[in-house]
Amino acid sequence: MHLTRYTDYSLRTLIYLGMRPEKLATISEIAAYHDISRNHLMKVVHQLGANGYIDTLRGKGGGIKLARPPEQIVVGDVVRSMEENMDIVACFQPDFSACVLAPACRLKTAMNEALHSFLATLDLYTLADLIGEPQKDTKLR
Repeated sequence: MHLTRYTDYSLRTLIYLGMRPEKLATISEIAAYHDISRNHLMKVVHQLGANGYIDTLRGKGGGIKLARPPEQIVVGDVVRSMEENMDIVACFQPDFSACVLAPACRLKTAMNEALHSFLATLDLYTLADLIGEPQKDTKLR
């Protein structure tokens, strides 16, 4: 399974926001932090907002923040909502009829099972799990 950059950037944005829950962030700030295109990130942020993962505040002093606690954002749900196409083989597509193996082939069944297992594993994790605990200063004094 290969996730698109779009989904990768979505997860990176949520992780960034989750690491700084007390502060608003800007698209430019996140783009610079991850060294990704600001224009591409604008589209990602728009969809994250439309899907209810982030809140956006316009105007001077505005920015973006998580719409709910990291513990309530399930990674599998984010992936499902951000990935445009989860068809990992051509025969997943409803209009695909070119396969001469279709009457006897079980590839679609195996791939479908693998996809469900992949997503089920991601469903076990929340954004809080991806952020982890803040590291404490371990320097000896």
